Amino acid sequence: MSQTTIHRSVRCTGIGLHSGKQVDLVLRPAAEDTGILFSLRDGSGSTFMTPAPSLVVETSLATVLGDGRETVATVEHLLATINGMGIDNIHIEVTGKEVPIMDGSAGSFVYLLKQAGVRTLNKPRKVLTFKKAMEFEQDGKYIKARPYDGLRVDYTIEFAHPLIGRQHMTLEITPENFAQHLAKARTFGFLKEVDYLHANGLALGGSLDNAVVLDEYNILNADGLRFEDEFVRHKMLDFVGDIATFGARLQGHFEVFASGHALNNAFLRHLDENRDLYLEEKVESVSAVEESPAREQLMPSPVMA
Repeated sequence: MSQTTIHRSVRCTGIGLHSGKQVDLVLRPAAEDTGILFSLRDGSGSTFMTPAPSLVVETSLATVLGDGRETVATVEHLLATINGMGIDNIHIEVTGKEVPIMDGSAGSFVYLLKQAGVRTLNKPRKVLTFKKAMEFEQDGKYIKARPYDGLRVDYTIEFAHPLIGRQHMTLEITPENFAQHLAKARTFGFLKEVDYLHANGLALGGSLDNAVVLDEYNILNADGLRFEDEFVRHKMLDFVGDIATFGARLQGHFEVFASGHALNNAFLRHLDENRDLYLEEKVESVSAVEESPAREQLMPSPVMA
C-alpha cells in the first residue's frame, strides 16, 4: 500500500476545551515520509512539532503535546481521525494552542478529511508491527498487544455508574469502520467533575454541546446517547488517537482494559524504550491498482452549501 496525504487544504474554527476561546485549525497536504507535523502559530511565528510519546506532557483532561517551548492540547480526536482514516502524511496548523473540541467527537474531522480528499503518494507505506506479544499493567488496568496484520482493538471499560457499568467492543480499525462506528462517539464526564473544573478555571470550553455529561443517575444531554455503548466507543477512539503519538503507524491486536490517556502514554513510552525487543518495520506492498497512472484516489466529498 502506498503512503497517503490529503488532496487539498481544509480549515475549521471552533472552541478550545481548555481556554473556552476560538481556535483555528488548518489541515494541509504533506510530502512522502513527513508523517504528522504540527505547526503551532502565534504572533511571533510558528513552532513545528512531530508527535512522540516523550512529547506528551499532560494527560489529565486531554492529550497535550509539548516541546518545552510550546504546547498543543486536545490532539487525540484529530489524531484518531488521521490514524483511523489511513492518512500517513499531513501538516496540521493550529492557532490558539489547542485543537478545537467541536462536538466532542471526531465526526467533524472525518467530514474535513472527506472534504479534503485522499491522495496516494509515490512511496510504499512503512508500518511498525509486533514481533511478539507484550503486556503493560498499572493498578489493575492494562494494555496487551500481539502481532496482527492490521489494527484491531478489543476495549473494555468499567465505571461504577448505573448507565455505564462494564462495556466491551471489538473493532477492526479501517477507514469505513472508524467513520461508521467510532467517529461520532463523544467524550463524556460527570457533573461533579465538570463543576469542579469550571470552579478552578479548567475546561472552560466544556459544555453539553461537546460532551456527554452524567449526574449520579441520568444523562443531562437532552438528545441522549448516539449509541447505547457510546462510552466504550469513545474510549476506543481516544486509544486510536493516542497510539498515533508514537510517531509511526502501529499495527497489532490490542486488548485494553480500563485505560485512559495516562496509561496509553505510559504504555507507548515503555514500547518506545523497548522497540527493538517488540517491534520491527514492515514495508507494505503496492497493489497493481495503486501502480497505475491514475494515482489520485479521492474520497467522496460532501456537498457544500
